[in-house]
Amino acid sequence: MGERTWFLLVILVVAIGLLVTLINSRLRLHPFVALLVVSLATGLAAGEPAGQIAKSMETGAGDILGNVGVTLALGTMLGRLLADSGATDRIAAAVVERSTPRTLPWLMTLAAFIIGIPMFFEVGLIVLLPLVFSVAERLRLSGGAGKASSYTLLATPTIAALATLHGMVPPHPGPLIAVSGLHADLGKTILVGLVCAVPTVILAGPVFGRWLSTRLSIEPDRALVDQFTHRGAIDERDGERDLAGAGVPARETGSGGGPCRAVPTRTAVVSILVPVALMLLRTLTEIVLPDGNGFRAATVLLGEPVIAMLAGFLFALFALALLRGRDGESVRRSLADSLKPVVGILLIIGGGGAFNEVLQDSGISDAVGSAAGGLSISVLVLGWLLALLLSASTGSATVGIVASTGIVAPLLHNGGGWYTSMVVVAIGAGSIGLNYVNHAGFWLVKESFGMSMGQATKLHTTVQTLVSVLGLLMLLVLNLFV
Repeated sequence: MGERTWFLLVILVVAIGLLVTLINSRLRLHPFVALLVVSLATGLAAGEPAGQIAKSMETGAGDILGNVGVTLALGTMLGRLLADSGATDRIAAAVVERSTPRTLPWLMTLAAFIIGIPMFFEVGLIVLLPLVFSVAERLRLSGGAGKASSYTLLATPTIAALATLHGMVPPHPGPLIAVSGLHADLGKTILVGLVCAVPTVILAGPVFGRWLSTRLSIEPDRALVDQFTHRGAIDERDGERDLAGAGVPARETGSGGGPCRAVPTRTAVVSILVPVALMLLRTLTEIVLPDGNGFRAATVLLGEPVIAMLAGFLFALFALALLRGRDGESVRRSLADSLKPVVGILLIIGGGGAFNEVLQDSGISDAVGSAAGGLSISVLVLGWLLALLLSASTGSATVGIVASTGIVAPLLHNGGGWYTSMVVVAIGAGSIGLNYVNHAGFWLVKESFGMSMGQATKLHTTVQTLVSVLGLLMLLVLNLFV
């Protein structure tokens, strides 16, 4: 490598160090601001023309927000409709109502897996907490868990399933960012993510949970138990339940003043799967049908992430809200409120896009490609490792994903291939690991179950790191056959 290549690599290392420092030092800059500052400093240090730096930042932020931002907003509103209508509640209750103590962890995994498809980790956990507490209390009081901790037994698969879906499977924002940055095929990425997610969730969830539950005892405060089992307990008379902060009460009145009609479980499941099915159908028709085929053209349009999420949102809007008698004004207020928490995520995504574009326009990405060309490390492993370290050091999985994507992008040349999709999933898996005190999810789990720092580390950090490692291992195995 020449002196220029080494110089650019040093700038990249310093830029990453500066990013971590700005986020974690006493300044505690918001990651969005830190990304913009680092993007500007990197462009200047790398010798990019001063007049081009601002254009690079604007182009990078605009491109990624155009690809991911609208999809994320639609997905967020879809998740709110599911929560407000009680659809996710019905799915979870239907999964566990006929279970036995031995099958409960597996069925809880299934419930979390289904609910985790359209929902962020934090939102999915909040939705499931009443069910976890109610079932865990029943299991504890009946003695069905034996010497195992009923809360650990059920919390472990719940966390594993939600974390795996959140990090490794589109249409979650992390994988979508990498799909956009690496120009991966979305349908192939969903297939790869699901293939790797299923064994990962099984091993990190009910299998590991069975082992951990005899070694880690979680005993939440009675106030927490009362909160979730009383507010979240299934009403034996009508099967409805309060969503404990995840949305509006299940007994919300409709436009005529009476209660809204309950959502059938089948409708709830279809509402979750509509966007995923459209994306997968597009991939299937592109493989099977020739160019110029009318049906293929239609599925290509419907399978675009923005269109697929829009279709899923509109289906849920009518099937779960308006046609069930819910007042249109209350729906609009609820959807508007759902967008407020994701504004910060959207800004971080835009800042990451600006940083990635500066890396490309300044020549740093090419220098990374030149340097990595002489290494024997797999791009899968490199992307996973970068995301793991950056996510752990900055406290933001989104920052880890966007920065890692920009670094490995020049190493990939077949944008729509299966290998590129595997790299996307690897980056997402890496962003899950080492989830500790600088991550919001750590504190949500800790406080939700009333755990000490040590208990939260043994449960949450261990489970998410196990998910991250298993996800990489599944990808390496898959790479042998694809």
